[in-house]
Amino acid sequence: MGAAHLVPAADHSAAEAYFFDDDGGVRLPASWRVQSWNGSSYVDVAEASGYPIAANRYNLVTFNAVSTTRLRVLMASGAGSVGLLEVKAHAQPPGPGPTNPPSSGWNPPSNLVTPLDEVWRHQEQTYNNGNLYGFRNYGWDQLFANGGYINYCVRWESSATVTAAQRDQIHAALARQYNKWMDVMVGHNGFPYTEVPVRVVGWAVRDRTQLQWSDNSVDIYVNDIRENAPQCAAPCGRFFNQNGQYPNCPGGAARHYDQSLWLTDGFGAGHGGDWGQRLPREYFMDNINATDMYALLHEIGHTYGLDDFYELTPTGQSRFIMKALTSNSITEFDRWMLRDWWRHLKSRYGY
Repeated sequence: MGAAHLVPAADHSAAEAYFFDDDGGVRLPASWRVQSWNGSSYVDVAEASGYPIAANRYNLVTFNAVSTTRLRVLMASGAGSVGLLEVKAHAQPPGPGPTNPPSSGWNPPSNLVTPLDEVWRHQEQTYNNGNLYGFRNYGWDQLFANGGYINYCVRWESSATVTAAQRDQIHAALARQYNKWMDVMVGHNGFPYTEVPVRVVGWAVRDRTQLQWSDNSVDIYVNDIRENAPQCAAPCGRFFNQNGQYPNCPGGAARHYDQSLWLTDGFGAGHGGDWGQRLPREYFMDNINATDMYALLHEIGHTYGLDDFYELTPTGQSRFIMKALTSNSITEFDRWMLRDWWRHLKSRYGY
């Protein structure tokens, strides 16, 4: 039996646990439950709705509201070590519902209307050589082509070795940061997904011995070099196959990758686009447990169309994550800029 502790909080009535199964030594739990601290001991939460156990997604349980300084998830292992990526606690159950109604439309705070309009007009004029609406490989396009999930390949441009535990930590950190953006959209203006699983399906290295695991949880690509760095197989990549067909992918369509997490030794900057995100390996590993990994959040923003702000300072907005080095976390202005993209593109997905 193992436990994962949530951060201290006051009032909760729901929790989510994200489990994954790598078909190797990391498996789903046999059971799990949520407990709260009553001042002297942990006790099971009351009237739990049930504890689902599904792979590669968040599993939601609701319960009678409890005021406590601590919550924890208690798990019983099944066929191997438990694959727990993240736990979320909620004051109210997530997603649309009677206590958390979805936004009925475009309704930003009044003080953000003008700067948001300035940003969108600037993007229409300059983005992608004037082809903002014609471009079809934003993160949005990838998400909807998959029906609500994102697959990743890790490009390991380093001579360092990677243990299985580090592999899983990298996956967990990536999923945690990615969903900070996706959580912005839950319940907003018809956005259909309440969760976006982020799966790592491949690793690319120069030397197989760098990867210190033998299970088959991910496809491994060795010494396939592009841009002087290891590359996952092009036939599996969305960047190379934007029609969404992967007939020559060795692992089949299920192992295609939409984006790459490209980690480079000594890289002095960050880059992001429809192909994924590139960061210094040392920075990523040093911040692997950080609440907010600023550079990764910024670059994921680019994948979803958000611009840099070298030429424009929106009215009244000087500190936000998409304006480099001014905020370490996603701000309210960042949230509404992302929602503005959804407002303008959602019709192409039938919403």
